[in-house]
Amino acid sequence: MLAYTRTAVVIGIQAFPVTVEIDVSPGLPAFNIVGLPEAAVKESRERVKAAIKNCGYPFPTQRITLNLAPADLKKEGAGLDLPIAAAILCAQGILPQEAVQDLLLLGELSLTGSVKPSRGTLPIALAARNWSVKALVTPEENAGEAAVVRDMTVYPVNHLSQLVEYLLGSIAISPAVAHVGEIQGQQLHIEDFEDVVGQEQAKRAMEITAAGGHNVLMTGPPGSGKTMLARRLPSILPPLTFEEALETTCIYSVAGLLPKDQPLIFARPFCAPHHTISEAGLIGGGSVPKPGQVSLAHNGVLFLDELPEFRKDTLEALRQPLEDGQVTVSRAIVSITFPARTMLVCAQNPCPCGHLGDTRHACTCQPQQIARYRSRISGPLLDRIDLHIEVPAVPYQELSQARRGEPSAAIRERVVQAREIQGKRFQGIHIHCNAQMSAREIRKYCVLDAPSQAFLEKAAAKLGLSARAYHRIIKIARTIADIEASREIQIKHLAEAVQYRSWDRQKN
Repeated sequence: MLAYTRTAVVIGIQAFPVTVEIDVSPGLPAFNIVGLPEAAVKESRERVKAAIKNCGYPFPTQRITLNLAPADLKKEGAGLDLPIAAAILCAQGILPQEAVQDLLLLGELSLTGSVKPSRGTLPIALAARNWSVKALVTPEENAGEAAVVRDMTVYPVNHLSQLVEYLLGSIAISPAVAHVGEIQGQQLHIEDFEDVVGQEQAKRAMEITAAGGHNVLMTGPPGSGKTMLARRLPSILPPLTFEEALETTCIYSVAGLLPKDQPLIFARPFCAPHHTISEAGLIGGGSVPKPGQVSLAHNGVLFLDELPEFRKDTLEALRQPLEDGQVTVSRAIVSITFPARTMLVCAQNPCPCGHLGDTRHACTCQPQQIARYRSRISGPLLDRIDLHIEVPAVPYQELSQARRGEPSAAIRERVVQAREIQGKRFQGIHIHCNAQMSAREIRKYCVLDAPSQAFLEKAAAKLGLSARAYHRIIKIARTIADIEASREIQIKHLAEAVQYRSWDRQKN
């Protein structure tokens, strides 16, 4: 007897529809799965067989041929267990075909028949709106993330027998409801900029970084507050829009990192990988490509502490994602693109011992050691970092004062106002902040008057700036002007922007 159910698989963060076709015919007992199944899908034969039997339903003792269409699309993950089990029950006449033909089923089965969560539920729910699907049946733990998709009915199930009884009309299942408003309101940042004493220039640079979505490199001795500043950057960033939250949540859903109690991520991500991370861990990859840290930080912050300690080839792999805002991982049978529009925040010591330029401690490094240490970061990568700032050690007199710094809430208010100006400026185009402007947008939105142009040309000639660095100074100046609500970029904005290119100044 022939039967079919509908499901989906995720490749990268894109969902593709899959039809589970099953034929039960006379012959020696066998269970063959075709249609490019990977190991976890092949093993579903044993899980599904045990689950059906342990739920009290008969399992066919004939020849079973199961096809996952389209046959040229690789199928991975254990989320196909539930649709496979439903198809087998339909082929035996236990379930009517019409009961499942308009449903999309997802879920992994245990040997007892309980339905376990699976990865990638949110991107599947988003795509299913265009597949003429009436409802989505998901594991109970995944129902919250699927329910955030508008115009999609989601039925949570926790056991195979529950699904069977529901499809037979014996019981009712209430559709899942996601309380997005309540989730969005739970945006608490424990770390606050008011805890940062001194470092006024660095805090100003972090405000500019947040307002324009720029990348920043902090250089300073150990204990000067570089990590402290970086970890407080999310507290001054504007909240995610609903569309950005969906993008970010899709990545975490595919990676299997979505918290059980948080079906939608509204807090901007902050990822701080260790310097021993591999290229695949940072950029993404693997035999079955998964998102790396740069994609997990999409719409948020990627913090690389002790930047020169990272492997050089790993850092060089960041150049293309920083420029394009996405990562493409190519394999023999598939090429996958992950979003990677992130703010890169880096911190490093000025030398191997960390005390070059520190008035409190003498540097013990030789010039060759310092040159070798700094050469670990290439010029092309530095060019892609907008702001290079010095973070000197804070004097003890300032640390001992009871005076607190400006709170994050006040800084965030200015950042949000600057982002609103940029949102109106870039309305209708694909960019959201100044850091994402291309040369075309710079010519259109960053027009300089004659004195400002002359000042910038002189600075570029003196510092030997590359074309990319030249454009990044203009972007920083545009952000500074937005913070001050200035329509025009003035010389003072350009002068401040040039001050945030410390590595360019050191070369001259």
